[in-house]
Amino acid sequence: MTTMSSVKPIKIAILAMGGEGGGVLADWIVDLAESNGYLAQTTSVPGVAQRTGATIYYVEIYPRERAQADGGEPVFALMPMPGDVDIVLASELMEAGRAVQRGLVTPSRTTFIASTHRVYSIAEKSAMGDGRVDSPALLAHASRAAKRFVHFDMAQAAEQAGSVISAILFGALAATGTLPFGRAAFEATIERGGVGVKASLRAFDAAYARVDAPGVVPPASNVDPAPLPRPAQPQLAALVVRVRDLFAADVQAVAIEGVRRLIDYQDPAYADQYLDRLEAVQRQCRADDPRLLRETARHLALWMSYEDTIRVADLKTRATRFDRVRREVKVADDQLLTINEYMHPRLEEIAETLPAALGRRLLAPGLLNRVVGAFTRSGRVIRTSSLRGYLMLSMVSGMRRWRRSTLRHHAETQRIEGWLGRIAHHAAAHPALALEIALCQRLVKGYSDTHARGVKNYELLMGMVDRAPGTLSPAALRELRDAALADEHGTALARVMAQYAPA
Repeated sequence: MTTMSSVKPIKIAILAMGGEGGGVLADWIVDLAESNGYLAQTTSVPGVAQRTGATIYYVEIYPRERAQADGGEPVFALMPMPGDVDIVLASELMEAGRAVQRGLVTPSRTTFIASTHRVYSIAEKSAMGDGRVDSPALLAHASRAAKRFVHFDMAQAAEQAGSVISAILFGALAATGTLPFGRAAFEATIERGGVGVKASLRAFDAAYARVDAPGVVPPASNVDPAPLPRPAQPQLAALVVRVRDLFAADVQAVAIEGVRRLIDYQDPAYADQYLDRLEAVQRQCRADDPRLLRETARHLALWMSYEDTIRVADLKTRATRFDRVRREVKVADDQLLTINEYMHPRLEEIAETLPAALGRRLLAPGLLNRVVGAFTRSGRVIRTSSLRGYLMLSMVSGMRRWRRSTLRHHAETQRIEGWLGRIAHHAAAHPALALEIALCQRLVKGYSDTHARGVKNYELLMGMVDRAPGTLSPAALRELRDAALADEHGTALARVMAQYAPA
């Protein structure tokens, strides 16, 4: 009679995204086990395309001697089951959250190893508001869910070691001591792989040291804010001095950042106009409550640096962007890099980039409208890594010297002035409502369809403010704004607006 062994397989789940080496990590664990007297099996469950090809790799290992003593081979499972996993490795914080959500991590059993860096999901990036999942909340849930939780920014550690995150995860796994193999066995596994051995061992060593002797995080302390910069250029120095003379300390840091952003976006004169507008609002604000002016300074800088086709072309042709892409894809010196930009400019974007009179003429029904409209029905792929593609977008970027004459600038200026007027009008008597009006700038963002939807929602809310002076409460406007940011179809906003329509 054959008795069931009390020895159970060690069950390991790996959650990783495409290109992070999750399959390599699973193969390393299998090779490690088989080279040290264990039977092993690995499977993979692909899915979640919205997470750039996120895949769950599953490994089970079992002592070969124990299997022989039992008179046969163990039966391994093909996928992880909730509550039945010993070790979970996650290559990114949202992947860690998915592991907890699926029940793969349990406080009585699971050693949980995860990187704390974020790669935002499609849903997070496409949200009309701030759709990011709260990282501290994810960490708190993971810590409560696991028996032992090992976490740090493994993407940064991999970059510093010149390797990939799978080697960092492998080193962290070795340091936890949850597998019955010594460090030398782990390192021998990497060496047998024969590819990128030096870099992988360097990353392995860094992770092992990090987990084996974790650093002590110093307690938070009150630190004086950084002093205002002292630029060498006279124009910039004059703007910094003006900020210091005009605004209280609570507003200065935000205003300086606004100046920096708008100089980068346009020129020093545009930043000076920003301070003129902010000064006009300050005259109406209460001195004992700097929040309204601070939020106005932040959102005014964002609105004045609206994303038009000129801005998009500028950002896509900067040397810093090419350098960043090279770093991200780890291009070697002997490799060529091709960058394709997928663009779909609408007729409206083309018209808004033209001088105001010509832009209005293009938008008017007629032959010109039909011809250009036909040209914009399908998208275009522009290869900015080629001379032709780069020069095309560089020409569009160079049009920023004429930005103030464009149709888009005229339209945004009218909206900005109306917004500032409403803030100033309510600042003294109804500062809470003025603050909610300032925060409504969050609705106006992006370009193309995203911008059009945001402007429509913004104008709906401002229409309610104008039609019900003194009766629309700050809480009601906040609820309306949150509803406008909830979905792109406007379902939530229509439902909330119906509640306030009679008033």
